[in-house]
Amino acid sequence: MSDRKNVTAWLREHPPPGPFRPEFWRSPLRGPWLTSVFGFVLLFGIPIIAITGLVSYAAYDPQLPINDTTPEKGWLGFYLFDWPTHPAWLYRVTQGVHVVLGLTLTSVLLAKLWSVIPKLFTWPPARSPAEAVERASLLLLVGGAVFEFVTGILNIQLFYVFPFSFYPAHLYGAWIFLAAFVVHVAVKLPKMIRSLRSRSLLHELRTRLEETRPEPPDPDGLVPPSPAEPTMSRRGVLAFVGGASLLTLGLSVGQTIDGPLRRTALLAPHGRVYGPGPNDFQVNKSATAMGVHLADTSPAWRLELAGPHPARLSRAELLAMPLHTYALPIACVEGWSTEQSWTGVRLADLARLAGVVPGMAEVLVESLQRGGSFSRASLSAGQVADPRSLLALRVNGADLSLDHGYPARIIVPNAPGVHNTKWVRELSFHPTAK
Repeated sequence: MSDRKNVTAWLREHPPPGPFRPEFWRSPLRGPWLTSVFGFVLLFGIPIIAITGLVSYAAYDPQLPINDTTPEKGWLGFYLFDWPTHPAWLYRVTQGVHVVLGLTLTSVLLAKLWSVIPKLFTWPPARSPAEAVERASLLLLVGGAVFEFVTGILNIQLFYVFPFSFYPAHLYGAWIFLAAFVVHVAVKLPKMIRSLRSRSLLHELRTRLEETRPEPPDPDGLVPPSPAEPTMSRRGVLAFVGGASLLTLGLSVGQTIDGPLRRTALLAPHGRVYGPGPNDFQVNKSATAMGVHLADTSPAWRLELAGPHPARLSRAELLAMPLHTYALPIACVEGWSTEQSWTGVRLADLARLAGVVPGMAEVLVESLQRGGSFSRASLSAGQVADPRSLLALRVNGADLSLDHGYPARIIVPNAPGVHNTKWVRELSFHPTAK
């Protein structure tokens, strides 16, 4: 035991050069109070991001055939309810909050990591088994947070530079991060509360640069032993981080709101304007990108209905059926959403035509597209039975454009955008497994 103590003492007295030495860190602003302010914001923001992310997973109805993008998830992919069709705007709100709040909190997360970065270079790395466990959880927390935020931002920009599938990696990474987050909060919450009470926020917001002083020394080593003269006040740091967050919010929230604000969404992954006319709204994947050509959608195109009474329908025959029009939002996992007026044939009517009873059958939708991960999707019996669920043929009074799914596409209230399949070629109805 004494030998181990001697080794630990020697290591503490002989740290490697650079960031492993406490005197390397000299910012007079670092300290438990500033770290706790950023942590307080994340304490409320991250659970909202986590809940809306899990809601997004449930929206895919992973219990249905084809829909599960994480087949080896085990108990990590549990869901508590079948995804509803009411209210029609629910997924639009939850996914919009998930993406926009995640982008907005990125500045706060970076500021929090900056405030605690000396802890990542504590030397020796662990002085006891308990400290080793704490350090490991800290690495999982920081690594998980960086992984989730970075891959999430790359995904909404369609910049897939990582050598793995985003969907399972984001799900597994989320659970690792959340486990570390819960442990971290349980351990640090009392200390955070004490730190927040140690200083008045209003007082700090009134403190000028020349009056800025370091916090008292703390046992965690966040306060530098030899701080430099401040070049920014704490209110300056809070204003900088808060301003960056508000700027990010302002440049991204417009993609979830129709109207003039859409033009302010400079961070929207697909641009803001799509040309004049009824089809002037978001295109996630173009026909060219998905390998769909004009020849595939010629008058020879037929919709295949599979069921007890199979059928083949031309677009003219579909247009001759009873048509219905509904204003419904379409929302994407990448955070954008828009409400448009869709006209088409009810899926319930097509189910009856195929010989099945709406509410008692699910449907497998297959697309003409030749690329991408969502050329097929399953819709639940409840989605088929909802009278607003359409095989859409027109939008805003005009025929669908090729990029918007001509000759026919699915529109289901409250479904993720990827389940509103474009360029539909076949609907296979089968009895529900329940």
